[in-house]
Amino acid sequence: ELCILRRAPTMVLPTTTKDAPPVPMQRNYAERYAMYVSAATRNATYGHYLRRAFRWKQMDVEYSLWQFASMCVNPKTVYRHTTYRKQTKNQWARDDPTFVVLSAIFVAVAALMYCAAYDANGRGHAARVVTRCVLGDYLGFGCAYATIGWYLANKYLRAKTIGGHAHAVEQKVEWLYAFDVHCNAFAPTYVLLYLVQGLASPLLARQGYVAAIASCLLYAVALVYHNYCVFVGYNALPFLERTEFFLYPAAVCAVAAPLAALVAFNPTRFVLWVYFGDRALA
Repeated sequence: ELCILRRAPTMVLPTTTKDAPPVPMQRNYAERYAMYVSAATRNATYGHYLRRAFRWKQMDVEYSLWQFASMCVNPKTVYRHTTYRKQTKNQWARDDPTFVVLSAIFVAVAALMYCAAYDANGRGHAARVVTRCVLGDYLGFGCAYATIGWYLANKYLRAKTIGGHAHAVEQKVEWLYAFDVHCNAFAPTYVLLYLVQGLASPLLARQGYVAAIASCLLYAVALVYHNYCVFVGYNALPFLERTEFFLYPAAVCAVAAPLAALVAFNPTRFVLWVYFGDRALA
């Protein structure tokens, strides 16, 4: 008996072809899952950060005080630990809010010191001044300043290729890191414009060119060093370029300070007038 075996023809589904590219459905699901995990991680990080702000026992006070002092002397030392944090925890920003909490406490103490010296409007006004300094000047302005720096860094300063590799993982500046940069730069500003100015305010608040020149010099040094600390913070990120952009406001301050001194503008008197009125200048 002769058996003739015929090979069944290859069946191809009508929706596909032999040369058709792979269906991108799996890739789309992978991208969506990665976005979901990234958003969940970010929300968990912010929630964890806020919860730790109210748990004093979990705060590393000694390390935060060391950071506060180092920012006044050698800010680059603080940002070396940023690289270690990225290697161990895979994030640039601090996950410990101790530095922010201590800075807020320091601002409140300094505001109370100013109120004790210049406020004659009672405890209610003093409470409003302290709240304004902590929530408005420090946290509110800090959030706005950090958002501007975060946006500019991600929009204009990111390198196209990281480390010379076209296929390197794309990195972005975390908003919490931008806020860390502001808080770190605030440390020397606090020492100069809160403590030194407060102690020297009886002399700096006097009328005349000498007091105006001294006050302008103090503000110029504080603001220039503040911008330098901001520059060091963003310059520590290896995927950013042209970070000298953050030094431009320092040049503006260096030029504006002599001009303000020439017209006898006294920043110390102006700040005291804004917070405490004409009675503080009497």
